[in-house]
Amino acid sequence: MTARVRARTRTLTVAAATAALAAVTAAVPAHATAPGHHAAAPTTLFTPPANPDANAQILDLLKHRQLKDAAGLLAMTLTPQAVWFDGGTSPADTRKAVDKTVGDAARRHALPVLALYNIPGRDCAQYSAGGAADTAEYQAWIDAVRAGIGNRPADVVLEPDSLALVPSDCGMDDAQGTMTAQRYDQIHYAVEALQSLAGTKVYLDAGHSGWHSINDIVPRLVAGGVDDATGFYLNISNYRSDSEIAWYGKLLSSCLAYVSAGGQAAACPNQYWPVNDAQTWLDANVHTAPSAMKHFIADTSRNGQGPWTPPAGVYSDAQDWCNPPGRGLGARPTLKTGDPLQDARLWVKIPGESDGQCTRGTAGPNDPERGYLDPAAGHWFPQQALELVHNADPALLPR
Repeated sequence: MTARVRARTRTLTVAAATAALAAVTAAVPAHATAPGHHAAAPTTLFTPPANPDANAQILDLLKHRQLKDAAGLLAMTLTPQAVWFDGGTSPADTRKAVDKTVGDAARRHALPVLALYNIPGRDCAQYSAGGAADTAEYQAWIDAVRAGIGNRPADVVLEPDSLALVPSDCGMDDAQGTMTAQRYDQIHYAVEALQSLAGTKVYLDAGHSGWHSINDIVPRLVAGGVDDATGFYLNISNYRSDSEIAWYGKLLSSCLAYVSAGGQAAACPNQYWPVNDAQTWLDANVHTAPSAMKHFIADTSRNGQGPWTPPAGVYSDAQDWCNPPGRGLGARPTLKTGDPLQDARLWVKIPGESDGQCTRGTAGPNDPERGYLDPAAGHWFPQQALELVHNADPALLPR
């Protein structure tokens, strides 16, 4: 899930870029249009520099006269995407890096999406292990991010998997739940530090509809300080369909409103209820206007074909989230969703970057679904990048 902050220029030559751009100019805009919140609000989403290995793949495709694939990959990299900040630098360098990204976006009158990924105990020490050493280091890092943003516009995707995967979920806590309590405090600190900025919206981790029930994730969001945030995000680096995400988001926003009014999360309908029964409950128990409820954003970078269904009985742990085969790019990023509760569809996960070296419960090291070793988490995955382009829904290029 991690990715390094992209701050390098493209390596495409003018001639090579022209060949690929000719095929995509009419099909894919460089930015997605967003509604203005006020006169000075950005009108586009920010497109950061691409992964250099994506550019190298495009050049190689052009060299071998595979022009349509080159055009598709270029179109993918020209689509607005998040910029990931995953620690590993001093507070001063973090501030400079954030300032550069937000400044570059501001000069284009574009809205940057910042994915912050440096929580202590990140990813339960799995494929994307790392993060700050302790709370003090994390707070200093958040303070540096805050200084880098300043009063310029930014949307913050705060710590993917931080609430859907707390230390107590993976044997990293003590009997008193000390580490999980610290996790909530760390997230809440970041919310208070960043949401108070004039142009910043902060969204908290709510996993996705195939993971936690509404009744389970709502108390985690409350403990993490969602009351002080703009809302929550769904489906980061996952594959749930747009309709499934929208329904789950509605249930979650509604339950948060119900709890805020004094209700109990255990009473809320969840995603496993029949839709009509859940809607009847909402009509009877939730009377908050959508404008006053917590809003959400969703990652549509790889959900064009929905989730992967592993073959039955083959793997002891199919890891259906980890580089599943046959997936496709999803809906293009936009802040015009048509849903009063959903603020945006975004490409948060950088499409084409690996989830990790997936072995699906086998001895490995190869991914048994692919027959070769997957790249490490965050590294460019050329085969998967082309899969995402070929299977995009909606299509990335004219057919």
